[in-house]
Amino acid sequence: MAQVQRMSRLMVKTLRDDPADAETLNHKLLVRAGYVRRTAAGIWTWLPLGKKVYENVARVVREEMDAIGGQEVLLPALLPKEPYEASGRYEEYGDLLFRLKDRKGSDYLLGPTHEEIFTQVVKDQCSSYKDLPVILYQIQTKYRDEARPRAGVLRGREFQMKDSYSFDASDEGLAEAYALHRAAYQRIFERLGLDYRIVSAVSGAMGGSASEEFLAPAPAGEDTFVDCPECDYAANTEAVTFALKPVSTDGHAAVEELDTPDTPTIETLAEHLGVPASATLKNLLVKVDGEIVAVGVPGDREVDLGKLGEHLAPAEVELVTAEDFVGRDDLVRGYVGPQGLEKVRYIADPRVAPGTSWITGANKADKHARNVVCGRDFEVDDYVDVVVVEAGDPCPACGAGLKLDRAIEIGHIFQLGRKYADTFQLDVLGQNGKPVRVTMGSYGIGVSRAVAALVEQTADEQGLCWSKEIAPADVHIVAAGKAVQTELALDVAEQLGAAGVRVLVDDRAGVSPGVKFTDAELIGVPTILVAGRRSADGVVELKDRRSGEREELSVADAIARLTA
Repeated sequence: MAQVQRMSRLMVKTLRDDPADAETLNHKLLVRAGYVRRTAAGIWTWLPLGKKVYENVARVVREEMDAIGGQEVLLPALLPKEPYEASGRYEEYGDLLFRLKDRKGSDYLLGPTHEEIFTQVVKDQCSSYKDLPVILYQIQTKYRDEARPRAGVLRGREFQMKDSYSFDASDEGLAEAYALHRAAYQRIFERLGLDYRIVSAVSGAMGGSASEEFLAPAPAGEDTFVDCPECDYAANTEAVTFALKPVSTDGHAAVEELDTPDTPTIETLAEHLGVPASATLKNLLVKVDGEIVAVGVPGDREVDLGKLGEHLAPAEVELVTAEDFVGRDDLVRGYVGPQGLEKVRYIADPRVAPGTSWITGANKADKHARNVVCGRDFEVDDYVDVVVVEAGDPCPACGAGLKLDRAIEIGHIFQLGRKYADTFQLDVLGQNGKPVRVTMGSYGIGVSRAVAALVEQTADEQGLCWSKEIAPADVHIVAAGKAVQTELALDVAEQLGAAGVRVLVDDRAGVSPGVKFTDAELIGVPTILVAGRRSADGVVELKDRRSGEREELSVADAIARLTA
């Protein structure tokens, strides 16, 4: 027997207008439909209907995690700082970390993610290769002090996440656990009804080798990804790479110094010389853990600082300021060139390949240099793909022009390897009687983000459109208002509930039929049953919320249809 929820007793208050501060569809509709309420910036209360949807998403996640042998645990959210200091992430997280002290002055934090604690748990519980492999997971609230929480439950300072971790005695075992999670994630998102893409990603501060993201395309998404129209290549823009294609350094003219007064920017330089920006070499100065580093890219491209930061993680990357030029005669602001930079590490995008010739700064005020050839006049210390990816850039797999799209990150899987096992000396006794260092995987799903992503992808002009798998009810029964209609609606609700159908019935007195119908569309249960003008004849109307198709049926036929 399933629960029958009566709106006359349910704590749900719908709104006709969007919240004044709402920017995204999920923010507008989840608030208007009475699913969530804002408690503070980036902090949300899940109301009864919203909690049911959230729990249905969590149920799907649990079922698929259990199916691959995952064991659910629950770790604390309030954590000591020492494990995170040991891994280096206490500092790496910076301002994103909620830090606090107890009454004795001891330092704690609110958990942003739990690799360190899971590693300690397994170290305590597993001592032999016979105890492995093991997959542990939890569904728990995480905390990150976002500077600008926005987009409703999509980007909060408190959010719900499934994080799981695999522990294996071999790299082959890790690869198998990774494949199990990848397939489980595909089943989860398909069951939820999400349109998603699996894209290559960078590991960043998480560490490890293989890394893939699961993205739900949506205009409200904060991630940009590339999709090749000619092959199956897809990647987060931070993971897109451009092949290094060296050419001969022979045959180039000698370096020529040019008078270029008042041309400290690429735009002013290109205009002054009458050349395209692509002929120039842009040299951006940044500080990497306090050390000045130059980053070279073609003048018509921008440096993706997020991409640069991900590639250099866990080092901290920031732009230089005017003060950084004080006492540095080798750095002429606005006129920096890679030739002669002896005290500065030089990172370049692969487009600045050996044999390419550029117009760039001459390291003298109001001077630039022409015919500066990579590999002849300057060397690159490290090649890192750091430009902002643009539509039409060549696909790394097939060379076709890439497409750009926005998406919501709903899952991320990592092959962590031994980063955290090394930190905490997580060893087990191997088959040969010698210690074996354990290797790990880390796998996350944003449970609350999945709810928001579903709204962004499936809602229409009338409101929410849930799939049956995660809707707060299977059927929304609307009693148009008269006593006979309400009596019939409640009778049908009880029969359906007894047959195991989850029912939401609008039996509110004094509420007009128009408001009830509008609320039914807004709340988004997949099937709407109306006890209306033909109730006295035992006839009701069934409406499919998504397609809008309507059909009049006898009560008996409607019940048979809904319980089939």
